Amino acid sequence: MNCSHNLYIHVPFCMSKCNYCAFFSRACSNPDWQKYANDICDELNFWSEKLGKINIPTIFFGGGTPSLMPVEFFEQIMNCINERFNVLPDCEITLESNPGTIDKNKLIDFVSNGVNRLSVGVQSLKDEELVFLGRRHNVVQALNLLDSAKEINLRISADFIYGLPNHNVESVINLCNQINKLGLKHVSMYELTIEENTLFGKMNLKMPDNDTMAEMYNAIGEKLNLPRYEVSNYALENEHCKHNVSIWNGDAYVGIGHGGAGRVCLNGIWYEQKGNHELFEKMSDETRATEKILTGLRTMRGVKLTQDVKNMINFAWVNTHKDLVEIDGEYLHTTANGLLILDDLTLDLIK
Repeated sequence: MNCSHNLYIHVPFCMSKCNYCAFFSRACSNPDWQKYANDICDELNFWSEKLGKINIPTIFFGGGTPSLMPVEFFEQIMNCINERFNVLPDCEITLESNPGTIDKNKLIDFVSNGVNRLSVGVQSLKDEELVFLGRRHNVVQALNLLDSAKEINLRISADFIYGLPNHNVESVINLCNQINKLGLKHVSMYELTIEENTLFGKMNLKMPDNDTMAEMYNAIGEKLNLPRYEVSNYALENEHCKHNVSIWNGDAYVGIGHGGAGRVCLNGIWYEQKGNHELFEKMSDETRATEKILTGLRTMRGVKLTQDVKNMINFAWVNTHKDLVEIDGEYLHTTANGLLILDDLTLDLIK
């Protein structure tokens, strides 16, 4: 029997491309949703034949803008999942959404087809910043969507972006104070990064320097009324995103749809799945362990020191850099200082 797998289902369509977005998505006002749903079901059938009727602990519809999908096609996909796999009774089913693409009635229809967690791309609580980012919604639309989700008792997460060209520590503290008033139980705070193949990448923007970015990051940790549990994620303990936590912990997941990637465990062997369901390659033990270190260290708990992970860690370096990393029982985690230089730190930590 193959192990449980989480499902990530990529919905690549958006109303328009945001100025910072480097994800696999495309602006398409009227996609062929029937073809999309059929293609997704074909991939699900493929993995069902490969893996059998495995347990599914979490399902995450990401994008793109999954909330654009007509509910009838979401229902078709969910029916296919339920027929082919064993969706656990407490399965977390997340739908990413953008304000302005879904109203309360459509949200209720999604819930009736299984959605029990909504991730909302708010990004900013200032209309002028939303325009700068290339978002299609305004602040009122974002707040209305959050209110609608609260009214039907959905678990909610909201995404925000900081580190815009005009941002400083004070502006980020003000953002945190505004977020605190919303009473959210899960918030993702993403630093604006400029990618080459984006509109921002062609604009020669004057961004805050690294020291200012670090100060802003520390300010979020101090001022947001939610504890950080991962580099960019803050939540009450019982509101963590189960899907993401599972992947950071190194559990198996299947990526469905173009742009979806996965880590598949087939007959005890791990495979890297690359954007197409028929492209998957066996992972070496070293590659697999390295990946577990990279994802595990993103969390505040850290990476579990299983034997394969121990084999890849430079413990001599760990012992001389206790200001950056610490061992706590079965886990290795970064300190507050280490978290600020996580990418550089891993170059020395991993053999």
